[in-house]
Amino acid sequence: MVNIAFIIYAVIFLALLIGSGFIAKKWVSDSDDFIIAGREISLPVNILGVVAIGFAGTSITLAPGFSVLYGIKGGIVWGVIYSLFGLLLYANLFSNFIRRSGAQTLPEYFETRYDGRVRGLVAMTSVIGMCGILANNIVSLSSIVSGYTGWPVFLITAVGFLVILIFATMSGMWATTITDFIQVIIGTIAVPVFLMILVRKYGGMEYFNTWLSGDWINQGLSGATLPGLSMKYPSVITFAILFGTALVWGNNYYWIKIASCRNEKVAKKSYTIGSIYLIIVFMVPLSFIGIYAGTAMPEVFTLAGGSIAHTAAYGVIAKVIPPFLSSLFIVGAAAAALSTSSTSAMGATSTATRDIYKRMINKTATPKETLKASKGIMALIILVTWGMTFFPGGPTYLFAFANAWLTPPAVLLLLGALWPRFNSRGAFWGVLSGMITMIALTVTELTGIFVIGNWTHMAIVGFLVSLVVGIIAALTASPKYYGVAEWNIKANESNRKNIKLDPFDLKVLEMIRIGHQYLADITDGLKVDSKISNESIERLDQGGYIERAGLVGSKFFTFNITEKGESILPKLNENEDRMMKEYLTPKYVDFLEIVLKDPDKAGKFAKDHDMGSLQMSSMISHLARRGYILEKGMFKRKVEITEKGKSIVSQYKNPKLA
Repeated sequence: MVNIAFIIYAVIFLALLIGSGFIAKKWVSDSDDFIIAGREISLPVNILGVVAIGFAGTSITLAPGFSVLYGIKGGIVWGVIYSLFGLLLYANLFSNFIRRSGAQTLPEYFETRYDGRVRGLVAMTSVIGMCGILANNIVSLSSIVSGYTGWPVFLITAVGFLVILIFATMSGMWATTITDFIQVIIGTIAVPVFLMILVRKYGGMEYFNTWLSGDWINQGLSGATLPGLSMKYPSVITFAILFGTALVWGNNYYWIKIASCRNEKVAKKSYTIGSIYLIIVFMVPLSFIGIYAGTAMPEVFTLAGGSIAHTAAYGVIAKVIPPFLSSLFIVGAAAAALSTSSTSAMGATSTATRDIYKRMINKTATPKETLKASKGIMALIILVTWGMTFFPGGPTYLFAFANAWLTPPAVLLLLGALWPRFNSRGAFWGVLSGMITMIALTVTELTGIFVIGNWTHMAIVGFLVSLVVGIIAALTASPKYYGVAEWNIKANESNRKNIKLDPFDLKVLEMIRIGHQYLADITDGLKVDSKISNESIERLDQGGYIERAGLVGSKFFTFNITEKGESILPKLNENEDRMMKEYLTPKYVDFLEIVLKDPDKAGKFAKDHDMGSLQMSSMISHLARRGYILEKGMFKRKVEITEKGKSIVSQYKNPKLA
């Protein structure tokens, strides 16, 4: 009966996943749609996307597991630290910065901030790290399902990879986004209902009076309490470093979740709301589910002399629920693992496609060729990751292995955003030393030569090595021009160079003149890699044609044209000059007219003007920012003209004023 109920739910869920791939397939016209969904992700969709990353196989094992190990405080503290220090802090530090940078991937940003050598190194190692996280999630999924159904782990693993291969290669980021939506809806129902059933079956908090150690709030079954400032994992401080900095800040798929948003406000709000949603709906209930497992059947856990690890608490307590419901709860757990796995696959694919294939293998690839390559690369990544599931040591070492590649990039992101003096030499040697250190520690721990876990987690060592070596190396070389102490963001005749501009520089300058302030607008609007647009920005900045809003955070990617910049651009006629002062061009006014008459023809405008999805995103974001249109639509973006936009159409399309 258990397996029959599980199969029914599993078939329904898998059909939904594959169906979502078919639905979203028509939304993918080029590699930009495949990798970052054409920057069309809305607020409600990205909220669920953020929640979906957090509600993963890792959360389902660790939140209940830490409750069994350290009491309810252990489970909730872990969940809160990941949600607040990882997701919420990341969003408030970096969301504006990431979205305005225009870089589709984290390694792409590293080339704009440092150089191509750093981008190439981080790209190759990030793919390995994200494959490790993907493998970890699938192994966790297989263990949960196998423990519940008794089916062979290798069979469940194969099915998991096959499902991801089918639906994710159809439509990339769009398929993953719809999957997140489905998964969170299932989880939002399953987890709280699971807890409510346990409350009705066993009673409220008074039931925990039989907790083995006597203190279910502060102590685990064996009497252990969660350490605070200990550098040995697990502890409060190691949770913050490992599940915040290492897992989130240096991970490309958290970057692309922000890069795919319609604007920086959507990115920040979605991460902020998503982190709170995650705590209330998932982390707290999962922690209490662990307490019920430890109270109801302490004897099964190794902590009390049994044979089952504390991380299996979710599956253990599910067995006391009738099969029709418990199968739903296990399928909900499987959904969480598959959804996060598909996001990991997208993170690895985006980096392999944009930072390796287009940059090193086929520099002249067309959008259609790149889209085809993206699908092939994803299939290859899934096959390679399948092999990684046989990594010795299981999920624990897979997670450590993944963090060996993702921790150092977190250091580069932090220093690059906040310290203009940090340079490419510091970035290269910092990331390389940190990775080598953690690879060595992984090998010595696996072989038993030296077990770093007896003192601390290897990701913490990697973080500190990357930070210290990076800072020292940076101080031995000159920074870029804006990192020099004498540099002044305000331009005058005495503090700028005589820079000769090329035709591309003039295109960039024209975009800034009409109000495209952010590097993202320029990169997308001119359909180039952010490396190209950033090089132009640096020439314009050093020549005194533009000024940055600042040197730290998102202001670094925010620009204004100077009088010198205005003076070298072609003179505009009276009508064009009026439009320019209102941040418009004749093409933008034509678009506003189409939106006013028939918003459904906005797609036809793109085809008529041979505009890709990101070029449309650049124009629409600009017009929305200036108050001429509103962006709406749950999944695909829809535009609606405002009263201000209507007045513009009336003004410039009136024959008397033309």
